[in-house]
Amino acid sequence: MTGRLSTVVLMCGLPGAGKTTYAKELERRGYVRLSIDEVVWQRIGQRDAGRVLEPVAFDRLKDQIRGEQRLELVELMRAGRNVVVDYSFWNRAARDDYKALVESHGCRWELVHLKADRSTLEARLAVRNEQQGANAVTVDEELFGRYFDNFEEPVGEGEQVLVQPRA
Repeated sequence: MTGRLSTVVLMCGLPGAGKTTYAKELERRGYVRLSIDEVVWQRIGQRDAGRVLEPVAFDRLKDQIRGEQRLELVELMRAGRNVVVDYSFWNRAARDDYKALVESHGCRWELVHLKADRSTLEARLAVRNEQQGANAVTVDEELFGRYFDNFEEPVGEGEQVLVQPRA
């Protein structure tokens, strides 16, 4: 490991909250950005990758990519690079797992929770669902409802909360 202490930013929030926009800004400032969505897009090459594969196969691919990116994160930390992990980190267990990983390599983490009300998220997703590209994965009403209902909002986890303006 170099003498430089890495910072790993863990993005957290529901679809449409602005995680990728925020992460790309950090990338412009020199952070390495890790994104499962972009690798899925590269490997499948379809706008709506989740519908191209059966749900079980899609989840298996995402898990495989997450494992690969976890190894990449370790290598980046060892090299002294700053990293932004552009995932949703929708549950506390995943956040705690990554925080422990970062700390075990002598690095520091920041948890950035981008927060918006449901109507703002739905409005943003309506626009995004009409776009194409790796960061425009379609999230329909049913899927959004599941995400919204199962999201474990970070409270008292050292999070930095950024409330997004209403749509």
